[in-house]
Amino acid sequence: MQISSRFTIAIHIFACIDTFQDTYKLTSDFLASSINVNPVVIRRLLQQLKAAGLINVARGSGGASISRPMDEITFLDIYDAVECIENGELFHFHENPNPDCPVGRNIHNVLDEKLYRIQKAMEDEMSRITIADVIKDTRKCISGNTKA
Repeated sequence: MQISSRFTIAIHIFACIDTFQDTYKLTSDFLASSINVNPVVIRRLLQQLKAAGLINVARGSGGASISRPMDEITFLDIYDAVECIENGELFHFHENPNPDCPVGRNIHNVLDEKLYRIQKAMEDEMSRITIADVIKDTRKCISGNTKA
């Protein structure tokens, strides 16, 4: 299992918006140059973040801006906006365990609650980390060229 790069790219977008908002138009091309991905990827993510109410996007060359206070935007908000998880479930369970096998017949009963607890722990931790935390560490790294 691996969360897609959409999540980290979205966080990178927020850091760029904060860092460059006063000096550059924050277009998909500009953001793509920092992230080193195709601008189409950025445009898709910007649409998802906008739909979730996390950023504003001005058409044309207007660029992107953060729509809420950064200490109110959590990693979970971003994850929910950009990750496509089916039915809200992080783990995709294999479709047809063999009902004639004693393990196959019982595997859902054995794993479902455990997988739910793992997902809940991850989501709880993601809800405690905000974009403000990332911005604070990014600013430290930029100004002192040190690790966060």
